Amino acid sequence: MKKIWNEFKEFAVKGNAVDLAVGVIIGAAFGGVISSLVKDIIMPPIGLLIGGLDFSNKFLVLKDAPGGGTFATPAEAAKAGAVTWNYGNFITLVISFLIVACCIFLVVKAMNKMKRPAPDAPAVSKDCPACAMTIPIKARRCPHCTTELSSDASSQTPAEGVS
Repeated sequence: MKKIWNEFKEFAVKGNAVDLAVGVIIGAAFGGVISSLVKDIIMPPIGLLIGGLDFSNKFLVLKDAPGGGTFATPAEAAKAGAVTWNYGNFITLVISFLIVACCIFLVVKAMNKMKRPAPDAPAVSKDCPACAMTIPIKARRCPHCTTELSSDASSQTPAEGVS
């Protein structure tokens, strides 16, 4: 049991596990912000443009309530016992998903832009002429195919014993 506990502690304190936990927590908070953005900021103008339509209260009664009646909201219909198809909620969630996907795309795009080296920065890697693997610029021998590298690319040959 102690071995399992030690393995668990080793796993839990690794950077990846901590990064994952932080990502889940931030993702949950981000989800709340996006939900509010969709519900409170984006959907009201869309509803206004379409003539006052509020997607969250759009539903279709599949099976009437035992007492019958008409309902203004899906919650009223469910409370009365009616079976409903809440397509308005689905439309809202699809829009929310598209906004989250767009935001994630923009974040990843910004991170990739920050990772790119500056155009005038000196090169830190090069391709091996024999195997085309990326290697450090100062390498004198390719760690992948063991080709000896020199400053003149035409005189590079594979190391002895390598075909």
